[in-house]
Amino acid sequence: MSAPLEPLPVSGFFVAGEHLFPVRVYYEDTDLSGVVYHANFLRFMERARSDMLRVSGIDQRAAAEQGLGHYAVSQVDIRYRAPARLDDALLVRSRVREVGAARCVIDQAVWRAETLLAQAAVTVAFVDPSGRPRRQPADWIATFNSLGARDAAMANPS
Repeated sequence: MSAPLEPLPVSGFFVAGEHLFPVRVYYEDTDLSGVVYHANFLRFMERARSDMLRVSGIDQRAAAEQGLGHYAVSQVDIRYRAPARLDDALLVRSRVREVGAARCVIDQAVWRAETLLAQAAVTVAFVDPSGRPRRQPADWIATFNSLGARDAAMANPS
């Protein structure tokens, strides 16, 4: 008898500097009206940002364990455009727009096929273990820049 298969979690991937992360809407994501509760779009985006860092080789866990610090969301500007519903297959598209010494701005959009559901500009600050801003590791900044941080921001369809 062979060893049992180990399931692998969903992982995103990069296409032309943009990280693509698939998400499925489950019952727990919906509210009484049967649509995705607005705060859950932020959860979908958080998963996508975390995966984007992991896929690009940035080890957030190791940085935290070594006492270097971690990212904290300092600002979110979000616009909801259309609802998502139970069992929808969504795609979170993320692109690093801007990189500074201690922060990054990431544009994110949640799509269902050709329909834009929500889009956000998320600012994250790199902070030390006490919560004070500190410079991001230089190799992380280089990684963000290699992903096209200086490219134009994600399109903002009306």
